[in-house]
Amino acid sequence: MLPKTDWAHLIPHAGTMCLLDAVLAWDAKTIHATSAGHARADNPLRGEHGLHAVHLAEYGAQAMAVHGALLARADGVEEVRAGRLVSLRDVQLCEEYVDQLDGRLDVHAQCLYSDDSGAQYAFRVEHRGRLLAAGRAAVIYAAG
Repeated sequence: MLPKTDWAHLIPHAGTMCLLDAVLAWDAKTIHATSAGHARADNPLRGEHGLHAVHLAEYGAQAMAVHGALLARADGVEEVRAGRLVSLRDVQLCEEYVDQLDGRLDVHAQCLYSDDSGAQYAFRVEHRGRLLAAGRAAVIYAAG
């Protein structure tokens, strides 16, 4: 397990916007992270009715960012690489609001394609083995 203190400095998300708590497992193609922040009143994505499931795509995108950062660190690069989420595809939402769920969320991402200009991932977010959200996301990296 890798706690947030191990990798948070490697991604552009900071403070309460760094939504993931820990990485349970990762390899060259996949990552399994967890978060309990979905239930926090100060979650920056929370609206007046709670945390809508559409925001779970951001949890998936952050798992992508952490995965890319861990891969870069394995290659000796410890710099934050800025990226822009440019596409969400085939997004499925199985709940409307998720902030009332107790315990942690399990956030999984699988790299489908990656090069120096960007990456595509499949992601899914689960609670106690039950699917909450899934889809595909694409990111492009900032030049420089």
